[in-house]
Amino acid sequence: MNDKPVIVSTTKMKSAIKEHLNQSFPEAVFIWSKSIEEARRYLHEADILLTYGEDLTEEDIDAAPQLQWIMVISAGMDKMPFKAIEQKGIKVTNVKGIHGKPMAEYTIFAILQHARQGKHYYKQEQQKIWSRRAVPVEVEGRNVTILGAGSIGTETAKAVKRFDMHTTGVNTKGEAASFFDEMYNASQLKEAVASADYVVNILPLTEETENVIDKYIFEAMKEESVFINIGRGATVQEQDLIDALKQGAIHHAVLDVFNQEPLGESHPFWEMENVTVTPHISGISSGYVPRAMDIFEKNLKAFLRHPESMINAVDVKKGY
Repeated sequence: MNDKPVIVSTTKMKSAIKEHLNQSFPEAVFIWSKSIEEARRYLHEADILLTYGEDLTEEDIDAAPQLQWIMVISAGMDKMPFKAIEQKGIKVTNVKGIHGKPMAEYTIFAILQHARQGKHYYKQEQQKIWSRRAVPVEVEGRNVTILGAGSIGTETAKAVKRFDMHTTGVNTKGEAASFFDEMYNASQLKEAVASADYVVNILPLTEETENVIDKYIFEAMKEESVFINIGRGATVQEQDLIDALKQGAIHHAVLDVFNQEPLGESHPFWEMENVTVTPHISGISSGYVPRAMDIFEKNLKAFLRHPESMINAVDVKKGY
């Protein structure tokens, strides 16, 4: 038996990060694996699991009798086996807060590429066409509604405020939040999107939010509006979105997340002129892993010395 806590990682890490952690925490034992498949042979001795989260199964939790803490370094946790985790009383923390800046920048990219006719002029460039017929619009004074006014939503509102845009937010109770001009609660989605030029979805996936953005929400939006999804694919009823785009109920959609990923080659989104597809990269940046490891280090220090001071605890009953 090892008297030091054993930390099993299922994630690919650069050598410099592994060396830094090994040297910084001599009181712990690190087992560095590149995948959950490779890590499974060590789960029986794991006290701590460093993981992407969505790679875990109930069987993995059962195979780790000593497991006390799971550190999730990705945004998505909707595939986590939370029931098994709750039954065993395992603590879960995540990297809440590190996605705000890249996802806010992605939102600005989405808004500006639409307003400045980015897709149109990129196509002209490819065809060597010189034409100014497509006229860009200015975003100042436009309305942005952000569904999910948590830490990422607040960072996004802060970013669009730099362009003097009006911000509307939606959170569970409609409570006031920084950088939002007005707020609605979770039961007022239709009211919240009614005047929006841009609707940004950052909702987490829960039982309450699955398929919550449906035809009634798209019908409530303006025909000129743009829907930007950087939350979770399954919060949107995809067929209703396709119908809304085909029927002109909304003008355009910028989609980074989908019900099934990778997006299948035969999916209609690829061929739709009024859809922009990106491969789930809105939260990715060169600063992602360093920020995630900063949080892990802080929590590991707390776990070893003062567990009550650990940050970013996940409510395993709610799943976020």
